[in-house]
Amino acid sequence: MASRSILFHDDARERIRRGVALMAEAVMVTLGPRGRTVILQREFGPPQVVNSGVMVARAIELDDPFENMGAQLVREVAARTSELAGDGTTTATVLTHAMVQGGLRYLAGGMNPMGVRRGIERAVQALVAELARLARPCASSQEIAQVAAISANNDRSIGELLAGAIDRVGREGAVSIEDGSGLQSELRVVEGMRFEHGMLSPYFVTDAERQCAVLEEAAILVAGRRLSTLPELLPLLEAVVKAGRPLLVIAEEVEGDALATLVVNTVRGGLRTCAVRSPGFGDRRKAMLQDIATLTGATVVGDELGVPLAQAGIDHLGHARRIEVGKDDTTLIGGAGKPSAIAERVAAIRHERGQADSDYEREWLDTRIARLAGGVAVIRVGAATETELKERRLRVDDALHATRAAVQEGIVPGGGVALLRARRVLETLRGDDFDEDCGIRVVARAVEEPLRRIVANAGEEPSVVLATVLASEDPAHGYNAASRAYGDLLAMGVIDPARVTRLALQNAASIAALILATDCLVASRPSPREPGLAGPSAEF
Repeated sequence: MASRSILFHDDARERIRRGVALMAEAVMVTLGPRGRTVILQREFGPPQVVNSGVMVARAIELDDPFENMGAQLVREVAARTSELAGDGTTTATVLTHAMVQGGLRYLAGGMNPMGVRRGIERAVQALVAELARLARPCASSQEIAQVAAISANNDRSIGELLAGAIDRVGREGAVSIEDGSGLQSELRVVEGMRFEHGMLSPYFVTDAERQCAVLEEAAILVAGRRLSTLPELLPLLEAVVKAGRPLLVIAEEVEGDALATLVVNTVRGGLRTCAVRSPGFGDRRKAMLQDIATLTGATVVGDELGVPLAQAGIDHLGHARRIEVGKDDTTLIGGAGKPSAIAERVAAIRHERGQADSDYEREWLDTRIARLAGGVAVIRVGAATETELKERRLRVDDALHATRAAVQEGIVPGGGVALLRARRVLETLRGDDFDEDCGIRVVARAVEEPLRRIVANAGEEPSVVLATVLASEDPAHGYNAASRAYGDLLAMGVIDPARVTRLALQNAASIAALILATDCLVASRPSPREPGLAGPSAEF
């Protein structure tokens, strides 16, 4: 077993602070419309030029194991914010750095770490409530386009493309992103649906960057029962292998030997599969399974429904041109169901809706109609090179998450102004003791940093701009770094999803409070190089 190094108290916090600072400095240069780029060395091929905070964070590993702990905690903030909101990763990094720096100053002065931590948590709770009050609904297609464009590094074409997609399928509709084959990105709407419930095992992932499973030209088994044993499933799997197609299994539950077999086949490359739990419960689950079967041309199999699983063949399977399965949802694109059958199914649901006697029932039936008839908006991302295509697709993904966030919780002024305006609730907030008051002050100072960094990256003096913005009583008044002008940021289109701002603040505070409460670090010592072995700089 490798020996371990241990650091305590101030020494431990200082080393972790250095790691946080190094990671934050590398990420923060990308913040804002005039953010700078970062060049990343790649193991193979030319260096990669990026303007994405989360991509920079993922690329950094520090030599010092203690400093690397701090850097990786900041990476966790960025990754978590990106996963939940699709944007705000650099803002979260800036806030984490500011809270850690400010908190450590108070700890050096003798404050109690746990008291400071409680103060930070109390301040964040008050700020979150104020952000919700400041937010307003994302009302127009133009605002959706503005949110998407800002998230995509001010690329207006991406904003307009996403706004068009949401206009076509509705705000709750499904939007899929694919690699295109041309120079220009394009939008089209195809038959398909999205439903809740994602993959039952992370081993089904085929796209590590997006953490999803993508199946092309896939067969679909729709089962109205639990699948747990292998013998009854085996004949069907053998038939799918002979057909040379990937398989999506949708069932009430997939567990035991059945799930293990699907996972092993996927990992070994014998048969690409994915298993998901069917949506809904009880009678609603049966109705949803029939909707999926109609859309994909499948037959629902299961002992209750007349076609036992052991007797099911390839003809009972459905088909879709493309399937995307994430952690929480599944999207079917280009189902092989007959248009006439889909139309009949929609008509039957509409008739059922007319006889429904509750708003709750009618709302659920409306959702089913939208899933069957609304289709899926497919954005095919175009670019000149493979490198550009990958970078552009990531920006479209981020922008899509940001627009979803804006629809869910509304929008607030961008440019770091929302946090600055929400800070006024901290002026009268008091903790239970002086240590908690110090934690509140840490947060009050930290929320200035996103605006300061945006201004600094634009080449202006942060303190001057901050004073000018605070001199106005208008909550939407701020500094537009893109045009170097002051004014109403909502009218200028400089807006952020309230959800993104909230998650950036909460995730940053969570990690910062954890670091401040840390009193010991344990890390493996690097193994000494054996004599006689040539390193990368050895001479021959």
